[in-house]
Amino acid sequence: MEDKGIDHKKIINLIVSGDTEKAIEELSNYYGVKKPNLKVGIPKGKYKALAMYDPIKNTIYFRKGEYMYNAFIVLHEFYHVIRIFCNRHRGNEKKADEFALEFLQKLYKIK
Repeated sequence: MEDKGIDHKKIINLIVSGDTEKAIEELSNYYGVKKPNLKVGIPKGKYKALAMYDPIKNTIYFRKGEYMYNAFIVLHEFYHVIRIFCNRHRGNEKKADEFALEFLQKLYKIK
């Protein structure tokens, strides 16, 4: 999942400024996946999750609206979107965390 051509700063600024829909649209276009829907409210039975991706409905659900402005949470869930559209298992939580952290590290050039 190479991402040299994506503007990390722009994506993160869109998320934290409240335009998560636009950030997801740009990420989806860049990675060549169908843009997921975004909804507040976790489906029944997922009480501990801050957010989750449902591949059947192609929807990322957030427990609270404020979580939609958390770049780490958004990027973590978007990793699952990428994996589904690559016809691979959704990937584990550790890999989703790594994807989100690497994305943020590229913005801040942290190792």
